[in-house]
Amino acid sequence: MPIEVSQMTAADIDGAVDVIQRAFADDPYANWVFDKATFNRARNHSSLSLRCHWGIQHGIFHIARDTDAPSRILGVAMWLPPNASSSASFALSLHLLSLRALLNNMYHLGRGGLLLHRYRIWKAAQASAQAALWDDPDGYYFCNIVAVAPEAQGRGVGRALMGAVLARADAERRRCYLESSRDRPNTAIYARMGFEVRKVMVCDDEGEKVELFCMVREPQGGGEGRKQGQREENGSDG
Repeated sequence: MPIEVSQMTAADIDGAVDVIQRAFADDPYANWVFDKATFNRARNHSSLSLRCHWGIQHGIFHIARDTDAPSRILGVAMWLPPNASSSASFALSLHLLSLRALLNNMYHLGRGGLLLHRYRIWKAAQASAQAALWDDPDGYYFCNIVAVAPEAQGRGVGRALMGAVLARADAERRRCYLESSRDRPNTAIYARMGFEVRKVMVCDDEGEKVELFCMVREPQGGGEGRKQGQREENGSDG
């Protein structure tokens, strides 16, 4: 199956959101943070669509498609660039995204089954994990979501999606980071791409827990890249 990876466009969003929803239908984190009995698929679709519109401008959002059937989206990857949060314009864009999310909740008369207290538990645990692991001042490429349509899994779609940014990270000699909500088989798959588990993040709501596996990837290959070039420009060898 020939796979083409390209930047997400507005025309891709509906198909991309459909892939994400189907890929995460039985995800451990999704099952923990959403109440299945009150889950609102339409509200979730709108929320993810808002995120995609934001990411097209401020993130690195890619889709994969079968070149023999180009209208069919096979997978989605959502990355954030290194040190994005240090930018004032990026912070402003997140505030605007939060406002749009609030309006979306009002339109759908609620959060669509999202358990807000668990979401906050996760955000606090994530902030703690990243504070402990993110010690590189050059920043990390952060893979926030990678999703492959169930019928396309095991065909190299995820590797193709990841490779688009991993190659850039290697060229720039930057680290990459992700959080996986599945130990098996995901951590082994990511390990083959160079990621290592550095921390297990535990989100605990009075004994009801979910684990996320925090993985870091060191730059691969032997190129000198950006960091060496910076040292030369500064007239320093360390």
